[in-house]
Amino acid sequence: MSNSSETNPTGFIAFIERVGKRIPDPVIIFIYFLVGALILTALIGGLTFETYGAGGAPVVHEIRNMLARENVVWLFDNALLANWLGFGGGVLGVILIVMLGVGIAEHSGLFAAVLKKVSRGLPVKFLPLFLVFIGIMSSIATDAGYLILIPLAGLLYAGLGKNPLIGMAAAFAGVSAGFSANLIPATPIDVIIGENARIFAEAQGIPFVNAAGETLTPATMHYYFILVSTFVLAIVGAWVTLKFVGPRLEQKEFTIPEELRISDFDVTPEEKRGLRASGIALLAALAAVYGLAVGPLAPYTNEAGVEVTPFLNNIILLITFVFAAIGIAFGVASGKFKSMMDVVKAMVKQMDTMGYILVLTFFCYNFLGVLSYSGLGAYITFLGANALTGMGLQSFPVLLLIGFVIVTAIINLFVGGLTSKWMLLGPIFIPMLYMVNPAMTPDLVAAAFRVADSATNIITPMMSYAGIILAFMRKYNPQLTFGEMIAMMLPYSIAFMLVWIALLVGFFSFGIPLGF
Repeated sequence: MSNSSETNPTGFIAFIERVGKRIPDPVIIFIYFLVGALILTALIGGLTFETYGAGGAPVVHEIRNMLARENVVWLFDNALLANWLGFGGGVLGVILIVMLGVGIAEHSGLFAAVLKKVSRGLPVKFLPLFLVFIGIMSSIATDAGYLILIPLAGLLYAGLGKNPLIGMAAAFAGVSAGFSANLIPATPIDVIIGENARIFAEAQGIPFVNAAGETLTPATMHYYFILVSTFVLAIVGAWVTLKFVGPRLEQKEFTIPEELRISDFDVTPEEKRGLRASGIALLAALAAVYGLAVGPLAPYTNEAGVEVTPFLNNIILLITFVFAAIGIAFGVASGKFKSMMDVVKAMVKQMDTMGYILVLTFFCYNFLGVLSYSGLGAYITFLGANALTGMGLQSFPVLLLIGFVIVTAIINLFVGGLTSKWMLLGPIFIPMLYMVNPAMTPDLVAAAFRVADSATNIITPMMSYAGIILAFMRKYNPQLTFGEMIAMMLPYSIAFMLVWIALLVGFFSFGIPLGF
C-alpha cells in the first residue's frame, strides 16, 4: 500500500495541514496572550476612552497598567481563586460536575450498548436518515459515536452489499458535523458554551438576556434551536447521502476484510440486562426530578417580589443525577460495576480526560481576568465595534451573524477543540457584536459559533478523530487518502452550513426564542 498521497498532500488540504501544524496549542496561545496583555497594558496604561452604558449614558474607561505594583499584587492575590476556580461564579466546577454524571453513564458501557441496540434495528429504507440522526444524538456519548457508530455503519452497509463508506460517511456527518445539535438539554456542550457566554457578557457589562429581554439560563438557552436542528440536519444529511455521496461511492470499488463480522457489534445478554435496568432507572430518575420540580424546587416569589426558579437554576445538577442513575443501573445489571468503587473509578477516569481543561482554563481565565480588570477587553471591543460600525454593518444584523459564522468556520479549519476556540472568540465577539447592534444578544452569537464549529469539523485535519476515521475507512479502501475523505465529506459540510445558517437566521428574523 502506498502512502505517498498522504505523506505528500497537495493543494488546499496541504495548506490547512501546514498552517495547522504551525499554530501553537491553545494553552500556549493563552500563555502568550496573558504575557502580551500585561506588556500591552504597561505600554498604554492611563489611556482613556468612552463608551455608552445602559440608557445611553456615556461611560469613561481607563486602561490600568498591570505591571504597576498594586496591580501585580492583584494578579497574585486573584490568580487561583477569583480568576480561575471562582471565575464566573465557579463555572469550572459546573463543567466538572456535569462530566461526572456523563462519565458514569459512558464508562458503564451504557452509551455503547444503546448505539449498538438502536443501530442494529434500523429499517434499510431509512438507513441514511437514522445513521445521521443517531450520529447527532451520539454527541452526548463523546467517544462512542466515533469509535462504535461509524465502524458499525460501515458493517451495516457491507451486509447489504453496498459500499461501506456510504454508511460511514453518513454516520461521520451526524457525529461530527452535527455535533452541537441534540434532543437532550443541558449537555456538556451546552454547559461549556452557555456558562462561558454568561461570563464573557457580564465581564464587560453586556446584559445576559435574549432578544425579548428575558434572563438567559446558560445550559438551556439554545434548547429549542438545537432540538429543531437535530431533525433538520438529519433530513439534510440523509438527502446529501442519497443524492450525492451514495451515487458517487456506489461506483467505487471496495473490499470486505474477512476478520470483520457484524456479530462483533451484537448486544450481549449482559448489555440487554443493563439496558432493561437503565430503562427502569430512567423512569425512576425522571419521576424524582418531576417531584423536585413541583416540590422543593418549584418556582416562588421572594421578598423582593422577584420570581425565583430553583428548578432551572439547578438543571445541570438534575441532568447529572439522571445520567448517574441510569449509568449506575446499567453498570450494576450488566456486571460492569461490581461495587461502588467501580462507580468511583468511572468518575475518576472521566476526570482524567478533564486534565487538559484544567490547564487550559487556568491560563485562559487568568487572561480573561486581566482583560476585564485592566479595561483592555473593553478597549478591544470598543475598537472592533467602531470598525464594524464604520463599515455600516450596524444596520445589517443578519450580515453580522453570517460574517461571524464564516470567520469561526475558517478558524475551525486550523484550530481544533470547541472549548479552546470558544475561549478565544467568545470574549471578543459577544460584547463587540452587541455594541454594534443590541440585537446580537449573547445567546445568538453563541448559537452562531455552534453552527460554524460543528459544520466544518468533517473537512479539517485538525479534528482530533480525523486520522482514526480515515483508518476505519481504509479497512474497505486501503488506498483512500485524507484528501479523498475530505472530498467525500465536503457536500455534508456545505449543506449543513447553508441550512443551519438559514435556520438560525429564521429563528432570529421571526423572533423565535433559541431556548428557555
